[in-house]
Amino acid sequence: MSVRPFVTVLVSAVLLGFSACSKRETAVEIGNRTGTLHVNNAAEPRDLDPHTTTIPADINIIRAVMEGLCELDSVDCHPIPGVASQWSVSPDGLTWTFELRADAKWSNGDPVTARDFIYAYHRMLSPGLGGEYREQFYILKNARAFATGKLPDFAAVGVQAPGDHTLVLSLHQPVPYLPTLATQICWFPLHRATIEKFGRMEARGTAWTRPGNHVGNGAFNLAEWLPDQHLRVTKSPTYWDHAKVALNAVVFYPIDNPSVGEAAFRAGQLHIAVPPLAKVLAAQKDPALKSILQAGVALSTAILRLNCERAPFTDARVRRALSLAIDRPQIAQRIIHSDSAATSFTPPNCAGYTADPTVTTDVAEARRLLAVAGFPEGRGFPKTEVVFYVYHGTEQVVAEALQQMWRTQLGIDVALVQQEMKTVISARRTRDYGMLAGFWTGDYLDPATFLDIFLTNGGNNQTGWTNAEYDRLVAESQRTLDQTARYALLRRAESILLTEAPVIPLYHVPMRRFVTPSVKGWHENLLDLHSLKAVSLTQ
Repeated sequence: MSVRPFVTVLVSAVLLGFSACSKRETAVEIGNRTGTLHVNNAAEPRDLDPHTTTIPADINIIRAVMEGLCELDSVDCHPIPGVASQWSVSPDGLTWTFELRADAKWSNGDPVTARDFIYAYHRMLSPGLGGEYREQFYILKNARAFATGKLPDFAAVGVQAPGDHTLVLSLHQPVPYLPTLATQICWFPLHRATIEKFGRMEARGTAWTRPGNHVGNGAFNLAEWLPDQHLRVTKSPTYWDHAKVALNAVVFYPIDNPSVGEAAFRAGQLHIAVPPLAKVLAAQKDPALKSILQAGVALSTAILRLNCERAPFTDARVRRALSLAIDRPQIAQRIIHSDSAATSFTPPNCAGYTADPTVTTDVAEARRLLAVAGFPEGRGFPKTEVVFYVYHGTEQVVAEALQQMWRTQLGIDVALVQQEMKTVISARRTRDYGMLAGFWTGDYLDPATFLDIFLTNGGNNQTGWTNAEYDRLVAESQRTLDQTARYALLRRAESILLTEAPVIPLYHVPMRRFVTPSVKGWHENLLDLHSLKAVSLTQ
């Protein structure tokens, strides 16, 4: 968080909570009684526009106040009916028909119709917007041509509304996991009148996402947003399934320091928090604390992005040398306390896909490559830095380990720069960095959620890297129905990606949270996405 007064206030509240003479109810106790969930969201939301964000802090809130054709099951993340009550696909796999609920409504009472989805897809693909996940929509007929300005008329794109409650998607190639894609926020509908009340369809950062202006169709409505303090959503009376929503409100806190979040949890200020690693290790050893610890493995990889348009990272030999010099098992075991050292970008067994173990440690080869690139024993290597933010509490220690490994093994010195998450996200988007540490978490259960992002000009590539053979293999995989053959193509593509190393995988991310026993229906899952309509509280 950029504004520190809130942290001071929160810490003061925590200390008061420890006072023996205090008889006041905690936020958790009040929340249990009133049906209000208090959760640490780890960062200040940047924007609540489902077309322009990729960060978890935004996505968590968007999923609370909006809903797509399909939802994710809260336990195993398979697609279940959302606004669409049912769907079907033609025998050739090219035409999908979604039947929408007649009782689906926007928060202002307007009905949700197929035209709301078509408007949203038009906006996402508009060249003037540059939507973050627009490549997902290239499966639609003529979508790529429209998005790249080669086709001016959106009416030619494969989306039709034969009636208010029927949406037909026409594909140029079969995509058997389309219902899973449809759970993503970029596929959510939009309320046209609200968008255009505050600006052009393609405009970014307008006021339609603010409380009092926002019109959503999810289980909750956006009620209050106090920057760097909290954001509150309340149960929506117009939501089609509102009778089954147990919570009356959810309050999201932008606490980016795990230690502060854990202290707030212990003081009864939060129902759910991501604790620092030391507290996790203590809980694992203490039977009394195990009841509050939920642990799992996320479909997520800790990575370094390298700016391939900035020297010396324009040279694949330099990038590869940096990767080969890293001792990933040491980082995973000694710092993360897990056996999740990465040997690939995609996590293992991602919907049955496991990449070839291309990521290894080979210091001799790293030194050879660096010398061939013109930097023998690191001499003459330009000043550079790793930019990172703290999310799990271990990021600085990991960055320091990388710094030491490169200094010891390659003779190069790299500066470390810690910034706030939103600053790092901005630098990534504008490519204003040399090396940038972060994470990539899968959006759906398929290896494409990892490998599609590094296509040339991909909205989330953000490294400047391009490779025609990689693009060809990924494109061919998208046309291949046989899973064995498709995965073989993706393995070849991933091998190219990791050999050229615009991205350097470090470890696959374990997920550990403290969850108050009064919280029911919260399940750790691979996608680290949680349906708040499935959550309830007990006293």
